[in-house]
Amino acid sequence: MSMSLLKTDAITAGYGGLLVVRNVSFEVGVAEVVALIGANGAGKTTALKSIVQLISVQSGQIWFQDERIDTLPTHAIGRRGLILVPEGRKLFGSMTVIENLEFGVYTQKAKSKKAVNLEFVFQHFPRLKERKKQRAGSLSGGEQEMVAIGRGILAAPKLLLLDEPSLGLAPLIVKDLFNTLEQIAAMGEMAILLSEQNVPKALSVSRRGYIMELGQIVHSGESTSLLNDAEVRKAYLGY
Repeated sequence: MSMSLLKTDAITAGYGGLLVVRNVSFEVGVAEVVALIGANGAGKTTALKSIVQLISVQSGQIWFQDERIDTLPTHAIGRRGLILVPEGRKLFGSMTVIENLEFGVYTQKAKSKKAVNLEFVFQHFPRLKERKKQRAGSLSGGEQEMVAIGRGILAAPKLLLLDEPSLGLAPLIVKDLFNTLEQIAAMGEMAILLSEQNVPKALSVSRRGYIMELGQIVHSGESTSLLNDAEVRKAYLGY
C-alpha cells in the first residue's frame, strides 16, 4: 500500500450509550481509493462521521498525515484536507448550483485552486455547468449527488469521504457516477474513502476494501480478491 494518509486505530463510537462501531481499524493510502462496504446499519456512516468528529470517538485513535485528529473539532479537521460528503447530499435547495459548489471554498488552499477545481467539476459533471444558475432543490437526485461531490472537490481535499453516493439513484446514473469517481481517482490528486451498500460497484472502483458487519470489520483485502472470494460473493453479491 502507498504511504498511510488516514489510519483509524481500534475506534469505538456511537450515540449516547449506544455503541455503533467497536474496535474498528482501517487505513487509506495517499491517492488511494478504499471501499468501506456492508449492509444498511453496519456502522459505515458512524465510522465516517467519527473520522471528522461529527460523532465523538469514545476510545481508540484517528491519525491523518501522522497527526492525531480525534481530539480536534470538525472545522479544524476539514481545514487539514479531510472532507465528508454526507449521505443524503445536504444541499441548500433554494441556492443555485454554483452557490452550493462555492460553499466548499473556505480554506486558502481551496481559494487558490478554485478556478482549476471548478473547471474540473464542470468537465466531469457537464450537467452541472448547464444548470449552474438553477436552484439545487429543482435538480434530480443524481444531479444533486454530483453537486455534493463537486462541493467536496472544491474544498481541495487530500481525502474525500463519500457516504453512500449511489443511494436512491437509478442504475444508469450510478454507472455514470462511478465512472466519474474512477476518473477522479486516476488523477492521483486525492484519496477517496467510499462507504457503499453497492458492493460490486464499490469494489470495482477501489483498490482495497473493508467489509463491516454489526459495527465491526469482518473482512478486508484487495478489491479484486474480495470480488472473487466465494464467501463475499455469496453474502453480498448473491451468487
